[in-house]
Amino acid sequence: MKKQQTGFTLIELMIVVAIIGILAAIALPAYQTYTNKAKFTEVISATSSLKTAVEVAWSDTASSAAVLIDPTVSSALAQANNQGGYVDGVTLAIVSNNLVITASSATGMNATTATYIIQAPAVANTNPNLRWVTNSGSCEALGWCSAKQ
Repeated sequence: MKKQQTGFTLIELMIVVAIIGILAAIALPAYQTYTNKAKFTEVISATSSLKTAVEVAWSDTASSAAVLIDPTVSSALAQANNQGGYVDGVTLAIVSNNLVITASSATGMNATTATYIIQAPAVANTNPNLRWVTNSGSCEALGWCSAKQ
């Protein structure tokens, strides 16, 4: 009579463990980037109400200096800074005649902070509309944001 085999051999178990280890080594970094990117969307969305307030103030005044002291813009800036969660801070400034919004993340994402910087380039009194573009920031190098946002 033949003895019937039950269970798995040691080599079969080692192969399964090796396959799971390889998959985990590939999947975990991708998953961490994915979750950090999802968390960083909170930082990006913190700038949206401020962008809208700046655009409204710009359409009313067409002056960079007036935009900075507009009460609606000040209120939107305060609201953006009180987001909590993953938003560390949001600022609005004039740099080389450009309106620049800078948002930074808190250190809750793998102990890494990142910045998201957008600007309305070449702000001039003859330009009635603002066009926001991603200027720079460390979020793009980390893969958490895109220049197309």
